[in-house]
Amino acid sequence: MKRRVKDFVDIADQISLDELIEKLAELRESLADPSEAELRLRGDEVFGHRITISYFREQTDEEAEIEKRYAEAAKEAKERELERLQAELGVVCYAAPGKRGKLRIVA
Repeated sequence: MKRRVKDFVDIADQISLDELIEKLAELRESLADPSEAELRLRGDEVFGHRITISYFREQTDEEAEIEKRYAEAAKEAKERELERLQAELGVVCYAAPGKRGKLRIVA
C-alpha cells in the first residue's frame, strides 16, 4: 500500500508576474487530484523571500522500498532496546488479554 508524501516547490522572490502566473498554472495542471496544494510566502529580509507550494503526491516505488527498509530496521532496534531494558530491570512486559492491548508489568 502506497502512502501520500508532501512535496515542495520553491519560487524565488525575483520573478516577473507573468512568469509566476505561468509557473503556478503549469504546476496546477501537473498535480494529481486530490493534491491539497497550499501556497505560502516564506523567508525574511535577511535571507530573502520565496513562495513555497506544498502538495501531496503518491509515494514512488523507490521511496516505499526505502521507507520499508528503514521501518523494519527501526522496529528491530526498538525490540532490541526493549529486551535490553527488560533484562537490565528484571521486568517483563506483556499485553494483558481483554485490556485493549494495555501493557502489564510483572516484576
